[in-house]
Amino acid sequence: MYTTLIDSQTVAAHLHDPDWVIVDCRFSLADTELGHRNYLAGHILGAIYAHLDHDLSGPPVTDAGRHPLPTPEALVQLFSRLGIGNQTQVVAYDDANGMVASRLWWMLRYMGHEAVAVLEGGFPAWKAAGLPEQAGVEGAKTAVFTGTPRHDWVVVKTDVPNIPLLVDSRAPDRYRGEIEPIDAVAGHVPGAVNFFYQRNWGQGGYLAPAQLAAQFRDLLGSTPADEAVFYCGSGVSACANLLALVHAEVGNGRLYVGSWSEWSSDPNTPKATGAQP
Repeated sequence: MYTTLIDSQTVAAHLHDPDWVIVDCRFSLADTELGHRNYLAGHILGAIYAHLDHDLSGPPVTDAGRHPLPTPEALVQLFSRLGIGNQTQVVAYDDANGMVASRLWWMLRYMGHEAVAVLEGGFPAWKAAGLPEQAGVEGAKTAVFTGTPRHDWVVVKTDVPNIPLLVDSRAPDRYRGEIEPIDAVAGHVPGAVNFFYQRNWGQGGYLAPAQLAAQFRDLLGSTPADEAVFYCGSGVSACANLLALVHAEVGNGRLYVGSWSEWSSDPNTPKATGAQP
């Protein structure tokens, strides 16, 4: 069972395994249909497509951010439609080193499905290795997914002021409020510390688990991993930090799915700018 990262050659060896499902999660905020167009032009043989806006997000229930978390019932339907059963090994990939694919990884684990891994290097690594591709639409087989949500993994807006360690996963200049390319207000949640998700990457992919663990130990200090809460712009790139945390065998963090897109849009929430405390 693969539960964090997986390499292209291992995936290639299982392309025709009926117990494996490969999901293409490519997506661009600047052009929300670009990922699907790229999928139609060419994808990993047998892969099915999941759209961040339409599949990996749902109507606001727990949060009112840019990419709200679907309800557990909607996730059961989604995973069944994607052909994911309780014994399925899932591989998620994108073209952003796993930044978007980690959202699907987290959602499956949130619903109790451990056998899910992100393709290291994503589609660019697959292409560079000359492995099988296909264009057009793949027909997904259906399955019966049953899962139970880990509600304690999800943090809602009213919980945020009581969090012992809140981690902002966005780029440092966005955290400091120097730029804000997406949301109406710049800055960060007061008291949050900054740990840019791309710090998990080195030359050619994710850092070694020991390096990741050292970074996270410095970040967490005396706070247990399962009490730390990660957020970003809309609950997507923070999942890359959560993936790295598990890959480093440090533990499972929690996710504020609404993230800055929800927090900043509320005129009653406090906002901060500048360097972290």
